[in-house]
Amino acid sequence: MADFSWTARSPLEHALVAGTHGARGVEAGVSLTEIRNFDLIQVMARRGQGAELGKAAKARFGVAVPDAPKAVQTSDATLIWSGPDQFFVLSKGGKHAMLTLAPALSGSLSDQSHARALISISGAKARTMLAKLSSIDLHSDAFPVGAAAATSMDHTSVTLWRGGDRPDGQAVFNLLVFATFAESLWHTMLDSAAEYGVATGHSEEF
Repeated sequence: MADFSWTARSPLEHALVAGTHGARGVEAGVSLTEIRNFDLIQVMARRGQGAELGKAAKARFGVAVPDAPKAVQTSDATLIWSGPDQFFVLSKGGKHAMLTLAPALSGSLSDQSHARALISISGAKARTMLAKLSSIDLHSDAFPVGAAAATSMDHTSVTLWRGGDRPDGQAVFNLLVFATFAESLWHTMLDSAAEYGVATGHSEEF
Protein backbone atom coordinates (compact mmCIF):
# COMPACT_ATOMS: atom_id res chain seq x y z
CA MET A 1 0.00 0.00 0.00
CA ALA A 2 1.30 3.45 -0.92
CA ASP A 3 2.20 5.83 1.88
CA PHE A 4 0.55 9.23 1.86
CA SER A 5 1.73 12.38 3.55
CA TRP A 6 -0.18 15.59 4.02
CA THR A 7 1.34 19.04 4.00
CA ALA A 8 -0.72 21.90 5.37
CA ARG A 9 -0.88 24.82 2.94
CA SER A 10 -2.34 28.26 3.18
CA PRO A 11 -5.67 28.66 1.35
CA LEU A 12 -4.17 31.92 0.00
CA GLU A 13 -0.96 30.29 -1.22
CA HIS A 14 -1.67 31.17 -4.85
CA ALA A 15 -3.66 34.36 -4.38
CA LEU A 16 -1.41 36.27 -1.97
CA VAL A 17 1.38 38.18 -3.70
CA ALA A 18 3.24 40.17 -1.05
CA GLY A 19 3.85 43.81 -1.94
CA THR A 20 2.00 47.00 -2.74
CA HIS A 21 -0.90 47.00 -5.18
CA GLY A 22 -3.42 49.44 -6.60
CA ALA A 23 -2.89 53.19 -6.48
CA ARG A 24 0.72 54.24 -6.94
CA GLY A 25 2.63 57.14 -5.50
CA VAL A 26 0.70 57.22 -2.21
CA GLU A 27 1.12 55.51 1.12
CA ALA A 28 -1.02 52.37 1.16
CA GLY A 29 -4.36 53.15 2.80
CA VAL A 30 -5.18 49.49 3.50
CA SER A 31 -3.04 46.66 4.82
CA LEU A 32 -4.14 43.05 4.29
CA THR A 33 -2.15 40.44 6.19
CA GLU A 34 -2.84 36.72 6.25
CA ILE A 35 -2.08 35.21 9.65
CA ARG A 36 -0.69 31.67 9.44
CA ASN A 37 0.04 28.80 11.82
CA PHE A 38 -2.76 29.25 14.34
CA ASP A 39 -4.97 26.91 16.33
CA LEU A 40 -8.72 27.49 16.04
CA ILE A 41 -11.19 25.41 18.02
CA GLN A 42 -14.94 25.95 17.91
CA VAL A 43 -16.62 25.15 21.22
CA MET A 44 -20.37 24.59 21.42
CA ALA A 45 -22.41 23.80 24.50
CA ARG A 46 -24.57 20.72 24.44
CA ARG A 47 -28.29 21.37 24.81
CA GLY A 48 -29.09 22.86 28.18
CA GLN A 49 -25.45 22.91 29.30
CA GLY A 50 -24.46 26.47 28.45
CA ALA A 51 -23.90 27.41 32.09
CA GLU A 52 -21.75 24.35 32.75
CA LEU A 53 -19.62 25.08 29.69
CA GLY A 54 -19.22 28.68 30.80
CA LYS A 55 -17.93 27.58 34.22
CA ALA A 56 -15.50 25.08 32.71
CA ALA A 57 -14.23 27.62 30.20
CA LYS A 58 -13.72 30.28 32.89
CA ALA A 59 -11.72 27.80 34.93
CA ARG A 60 -9.59 27.02 31.88
CA PHE A 61 -9.00 30.55 30.58
CA GLY A 62 -9.42 32.69 33.68
CA VAL A 63 -12.06 34.96 32.08
CA ALA A 64 -15.76 34.72 31.36
CA VAL A 65 -16.41 33.53 27.83
CA PRO A 66 -18.23 35.98 25.54
CA ASP A 67 -22.02 35.67 25.78
CA ALA A 68 -22.61 38.43 23.21
CA PRO A 69 -20.94 39.42 19.93
CA LYS A 70 -17.46 40.30 21.19
CA ALA A 71 -13.92 38.97 21.44
CA VAL A 72 -12.20 38.51 24.80
CA GLN A 73 -8.42 38.50 25.08
CA THR A 74 -6.66 36.22 27.56
CA SER A 75 -2.94 35.94 28.19
CA ASP A 76 -2.49 33.35 25.45
CA ALA A 77 -5.72 33.12 23.45
CA THR A 78 -8.60 35.07 21.97
CA LEU A 79 -12.14 33.88 22.70
CA ILE A 80 -14.51 34.97 19.94
CA TRP A 81 -18.30 34.75 20.16
CA SER A 82 -19.74 32.73 17.27
CA GLY A 83 -23.36 32.28 18.35
CA PRO A 84 -25.48 31.51 21.43
CA ASP A 85 -23.53 29.21 23.78
CA GLN A 86 -20.64 28.85 21.36
CA PHE A 87 -17.30 30.51 20.75
CA PHE A 88 -13.96 30.13 19.00
CA VAL A 89 -10.65 29.68 20.78
CA LEU A 90 -7.89 31.27 18.69
CA SER A 91 -4.33 30.62 19.81
CA LYS A 92 -0.94 29.40 18.64
CA GLY A 93 1.77 27.08 19.79
CA GLY A 94 -0.58 24.20 20.50
CA LYS A 95 -1.40 25.28 24.07
CA HIS A 96 -5.12 25.45 23.31
CA ALA A 97 -5.24 22.85 20.53
CA MET A 98 -7.88 20.14 20.35
CA LEU A 99 -6.07 17.56 22.48
CA THR A 100 -5.52 20.01 25.33
CA LEU A 101 -9.02 21.50 25.36
CA ALA A 102 -11.12 18.36 24.99
CA PRO A 103 -10.53 17.03 28.52
CA ALA A 104 -11.18 20.45 30.10
CA LEU A 105 -14.38 21.54 28.38
CA SER A 106 -17.74 19.81 28.49
CA GLY A 107 -19.12 20.92 25.12
CA SER A 108 -18.73 19.71 21.59
CA LEU A 109 -15.38 20.74 20.10
CA SER A 110 -14.45 21.07 16.44
CA ASP A 111 -10.94 21.76 15.15
CA GLN A 112 -11.19 24.51 12.54
CA SER A 113 -7.47 25.29 12.30
CA HIS A 114 -7.16 24.29 8.66
CA ALA A 115 -10.76 25.02 7.70
CA ARG A 116 -10.50 28.80 8.01
CA ALA A 117 -8.25 31.58 6.82
CA LEU A 118 -7.41 34.42 9.19
CA ILE A 119 -6.90 37.89 7.70
CA SER A 120 -5.95 41.11 9.51
CA ILE A 121 -7.13 44.38 7.97
CA SER A 122 -5.86 47.81 8.99
CA GLY A 123 -4.90 51.20 7.64
CA ALA A 124 -6.39 54.67 7.29
CA LYS A 125 -8.88 53.44 4.67
CA ALA A 126 -9.68 50.06 6.21
CA ARG A 127 -13.17 51.08 7.35
CA THR A 128 -13.93 52.70 3.99
CA MET A 129 -12.91 49.55 2.15
CA LEU A 130 -14.89 47.29 4.48
CA ALA A 131 -17.97 49.51 4.07
CA LYS A 132 -18.07 48.45 0.43
CA LEU A 133 -18.42 44.81 1.43
CA SER A 134 -20.35 44.80 4.72
CA SER A 135 -23.43 46.52 6.13
CA ILE A 136 -22.00 46.67 9.67
CA ASP A 137 -21.31 50.10 11.15
CA LEU A 138 -17.59 49.94 11.96
CA HIS A 139 -17.29 53.41 13.50
CA SER A 140 -15.46 53.31 16.82
CA ASP A 141 -18.62 54.31 18.71
CA ALA A 142 -20.57 51.39 17.25
CA PHE A 143 -17.77 48.83 16.89
CA PRO A 144 -15.16 49.42 19.61
CA VAL A 145 -12.12 47.28 20.36
CA GLY A 146 -13.37 43.80 21.23
CA ALA A 147 -16.61 44.03 19.25
CA ALA A 148 -17.39 41.02 17.05
CA ALA A 149 -19.97 39.90 14.51
CA ALA A 150 -20.93 36.76 12.66
CA THR A 151 -21.82 38.36 9.36
CA SER A 152 -21.23 38.27 5.61
CA MET A 153 -18.91 40.15 3.29
CA ASP A 154 -19.72 40.12 -0.39
CA HIS A 155 -22.15 37.21 0.23
CA THR A 156 -19.45 35.24 2.06
CA SER A 157 -19.94 34.20 5.70
CA VAL A 158 -17.24 35.53 8.01
CA THR A 159 -16.52 36.13 11.66
CA LEU A 160 -15.29 39.71 12.08
CA TRP A 161 -13.90 41.34 15.20
CA ARG A 162 -11.91 44.41 16.14
CA GLY A 163 -8.53 43.78 17.70
CA GLY A 164 -6.26 46.18 19.53
CA ASP A 165 -5.28 49.31 17.62
CA ARG A 166 -1.93 49.58 15.86
CA PRO A 167 0.81 51.68 17.51
CA ASP A 168 -0.12 54.53 15.16
CA GLY A 169 -3.70 54.46 16.44
CA GLN A 170 -5.24 52.87 13.34
CA ALA A 171 -7.97 50.30 13.99
CA VAL A 172 -7.30 46.64 13.30
CA PHE A 173 -10.07 44.33 12.07
CA ASN A 174 -9.67 40.56 11.94
CA LEU A 175 -11.76 38.11 10.01
CA LEU A 176 -12.12 34.36 9.77
CA VAL A 177 -13.42 32.95 6.51
CA PHE A 178 -13.88 29.38 5.34
CA ALA A 179 -10.79 28.23 3.46
CA THR A 180 -12.77 27.35 0.35
CA PHE A 181 -13.97 30.97 0.02
CA ALA A 182 -10.77 32.69 1.17
CA GLU A 183 -9.22 33.21 -2.25
CA SER A 184 -12.38 34.72 -3.71
CA LEU A 185 -12.82 37.10 -0.77
CA TRP A 186 -9.14 38.05 -0.87
CA HIS A 187 -9.43 39.14 -4.51
CA THR A 188 -12.62 41.03 -3.69
CA MET A 189 -10.88 42.93 -0.90
CA LEU A 190 -7.89 43.67 -3.14
CA ASP A 191 -10.21 45.13 -5.77
CA SER A 192 -12.11 47.16 -3.16
CA ALA A 193 -8.88 48.55 -1.67
CA ALA A 194 -7.08 49.24 -4.94
CA GLU A 195 -8.06 52.90 -5.19
CA TYR A 196 -6.46 53.59 -1.79
CA GLY A 197 -3.32 51.56 -2.34
CA VAL A 198 -3.03 48.23 -0.53
CA ALA A 199 -0.06 46.50 1.11
CA THR A 200 -0.28 42.72 1.33
CA GLY A 201 1.72 40.07 3.12
CA HIS A 202 1.57 37.28 5.65
CA SER A 203 2.67 36.86 9.24
CA GLU A 204 3.00 34.25 11.96
CA GLU A 205 1.83 36.77 14.58
CA PHE A 206 -1.63 37.97 15.59
